[in-house]
Formats: sequence, structure tokens, C-alpha cells
Amino acid sequence: MDQIAAAVLAAAGSPWVYPVLFLLTVLDAFLVVLPSETVVVALGALALSGSGPNLFVLIPVAAAAAIVGDSLTFAVGQRIGLGRFRWMRRPRVVLAFGWARRSLDRRAAAVLLTARFVPFGRIAVNLTAGATGFRYRRFLGLTAIAGLCWAVYNVVVGAIFGVWLGGNPVLAVAVSVVVAIGLGILVDQVSARVTRAGSRTDIAAEIVEESREASPNGPG
Repeated sequence: MDQIAAAVLAAAGSPWVYPVLFLLTVLDAFLVVLPSETVVVALGALALSGSGPNLFVLIPVAAAAAIVGDSLTFAVGQRIGLGRFRWMRRPRVVLAFGWARRSLDRRAAAVLLTARFVPFGRIAVNLTAGATGFRYRRFLGLTAIAGLCWAVYNVVVGAIFGVWLGGNPVLAVAVSVVVAIGLGILVDQVSARVTRAGSRTDIAAEIVEESREASPNGPG
């Protein structure tokens, strides 16, 4: 991961940085070990410290790559479902898919917009959306908004520190990446708490429904 990030940052001033970043971000839709967020933040810092890419090219490239990657993950879910591979049948992964399915049924816009900022969360949500017949036209609109917000957020975080520490681009990259990772962890923790709360609510609702059905005065 560090070698990939270092290679991209070494080419920060070259036009090749855009296709490399695009490919990296698309692959990150499938492989959470690839540091697309880290690289986008770092390039944002370098863009305004005088030694990086054009800010107004960086944002649309990152956003487009995020949208393409999410759409490909959706297509994979359509084609293979949620149980083809062994890792998909691990208990924690099954729980994540279950949460994603319930969330897409109840609050699709919110979950698609927030999952983009949580690496494994976005994989679970995008695969589940494809596997459960979620309409692609609606998915594309929401993931386009999410991808643009993700790109702007990461670039802006980097750019803020690029301006603040413009005389030291290496420090600007380091500080902006640390801040972005910290915010990402915060989003991840909040998402996890919401997931657990949602799971408890779902279980309670199922128990109530089963009790009503079993009651002599219940439905049927």
C-alpha cells in the first residue's frame, strides 16, 4: 500500500497522475487495501502547495473514478450475488450484507451517500444493491452525488493543509492524511453504532411481529 501511494505521489506533477489515480480509485471499490482516500487527500495538499496536480482536474477525475468503481461493484453483485465466495459467508460479512439490505429498503439515499466514506461499507452496500435488484438508474444518481462529495471532501481536506503549510509540502501531505484518516475513523465508528442500533431495532420489530402472529387474538 505504501509503495503504491509513494509511486502516485512521486508522479504528482506529471499528467500521468490522473490515469493512475483513476485506476487506483476504481480498484479501491473492490480492494479496501488500496489507499485511494489517502492518495486523493495527499494530491489535494500538493495541488495548493505548488508541486501537485491541477485542483480542478483532480476533483472530477477522482469523482468519476469513484462512480465507475461503485457501478462495477454493483454489476458484480448483480452477476454473482452475495454467497459465491467463502469470504462472503463469514458471519461478520453476512451481518454486513443483512444490514445493507435492510438499509437499502428503508433509507437508500442516506446509506449510499454515507457508505462511500467507509471502505468496506461501500463494498457491502454496492454489492447488496446489485444482488437485490435495486434499480441501477436510481443507484447511479445517488452514487454520482456520493462520488462527487467524496472527491470534494478529500481534496478540500488536503488543500486546506496544502495552503496552511505551503512552505513544507511533505508536512502538508502528512498532516492532511492524518486528519483525513482520523475523520474517516470517526465516520466509521458512527456508522458502526448506527448499524448496531438499527440491528437491535430490527430484531425487536421481528420479535413483536412474531408475538402478534402467535397471539390468539393476532392476525389470521
